[in-house]
Amino acid sequence: MTIQVGDKVPAATFKVMTSEGPKDMTSDAVFAGKKVAFFAVPGAFTPGCSMTHLPGFVVQADAIKAKGVDTIACMAVNDAFVMGAWGQQQNAEEILMLADGNGEFTAALGLELDASGFGMGKRAKRFGMIVENGKVTYLGIEAPGEIKVSSADAILAQL
Repeated sequence: MTIQVGDKVPAATFKVMTSEGPKDMTSDAVFAGKKVAFFAVPGAFTPGCSMTHLPGFVVQADAIKAKGVDTIACMAVNDAFVMGAWGQQQNAEEILMLADGNGEFTAALGLELDASGFGMGKRAKRFGMIVENGKVTYLGIEAPGEIKVSSADAILAQL
């Protein structure tokens, strides 16, 4: 079942890259008591994700945070090393890069994408959400090949 507006985000543990290497970060640490602009991409370093989706949030980070957002988070079913390197390559210093390496959070959200036909296995659908104190207040799930309802501009318009 797909998460809906009004639902609480499921408990999960992400990996984040730090100067000491990959570290655990719980969903409570990400969402509890915070307003979070959260978006997921099918894969780090992929064309749409690298040319449009993540760069939009990098450019709009100040405007998004000016609307009361505590954290902007990008998640993919990739490992922390990949997410860390992609964040560096994209100058995403203002974006929390979350690795859902085994896709457990993605599956709990009901937002899995079977990208086996592209040799990528199970991934996250492209989506964006606004989460306030752990509760989803906006959810935009993209149609294949689109970056509209989960874009930085769409999230900014919902804030």
